[in-house]
Amino acid sequence: MTPPERRRHAAQLLATLSEMPPRHPDRARVRAEVIEAWLPLAHHLANRFAGRGEPREDLDQTAIVGLIKAVNRYDPDRGVEFVAYAIPTIAGEIKRHFRDRCWDVRVPRRLQELRAATSDATTALTQALGRSPTVAELAAHLGRGEEEILEGLEASRAYSAVSLSTPAGEGETPLGDLLGTEDEELESAELRVALGPALAALDPREQRILTLRFYGNLTQSQIAERIGISQMHVSRLLARALSTLRGQLSDEL
Repeated sequence: MTPPERRRHAAQLLATLSEMPPRHPDRARVRAEVIEAWLPLAHHLANRFAGRGEPREDLDQTAIVGLIKAVNRYDPDRGVEFVAYAIPTIAGEIKRHFRDRCWDVRVPRRLQELRAATSDATTALTQALGRSPTVAELAAHLGRGEEEILEGLEASRAYSAVSLSTPAGEGETPLGDLLGTEDEELESAELRVALGPALAALDPREQRILTLRFYGNLTQSQIAERIGISQMHVSRLLARALSTLRGQLSDEL
C-alpha cells in the first residue's frame, strides 16, 4: 500500500470510528486499527525531537500517547481535518515530556515555561537580527522584565547536568577530582608558619623532647629512657617548652 493509499485508509477508519455509537461492539477494534494506521504520523513527529538527549523509544511512546489522545478527542463535526488536529496534540505531548521529565535539576514550572519562551525568542530574534539578541531585546520581544529573562537563561543550566565522574578533557581524571573543596588545614596554615621560629627559641633538648612526644608518639617514660634523664625531669622540660611555645605563638599571632 502506497503512502497516499495508507492515508486514505486511515481517514476511512477514522470516519468509521466517528460514526460508531460509544457502546458499539466493534468500536474498540476499529479504534485500535485507527491508532495503528496513524502510527507513521506519531513516529514522524517523534523523529523531529530526536537528538535532544532523550532515548528514541521514549519519544515514540510519548508520541503514541499524544496520538491516542488525539483519536479519543477528535470531533469531525468541527470541520478540522484529523492531521491538523493531531499534529499539535502529539507535538504538545512530546514538549510536555521534555518539560516535565527531562530536567536533570528540578525547577519550578514557571521557570521551565520561561526557559522555553526565552529559547524560542532567541531563535526567532537570531534569525531576524542576524546575531544573538541582547537581554533587553529578549525582554522587549516577550514583554517581560530583564530580570525575568536572566532567570530564564539561568534556568537553562538546570536542563542538563554533567556527571562528576565524566573524564575531564582528553585525560582520564574525573571532573569531580578537579573541583575545589574546603581545605580543613587552611585555618592552621598561619599557625604552622609561625611554629618554625617559635621552635627555634627552644634549646636542642627541649626541641628533641617535643619531637619525640608529638611526632614520635613516645610516652614520657620512653623519652626519659631515650635521653637518659628521669621521667619527672622530662615532664618539667615538656611543660616549660610548651609554655615557651605558647608565649612565642601569642606574640607572633
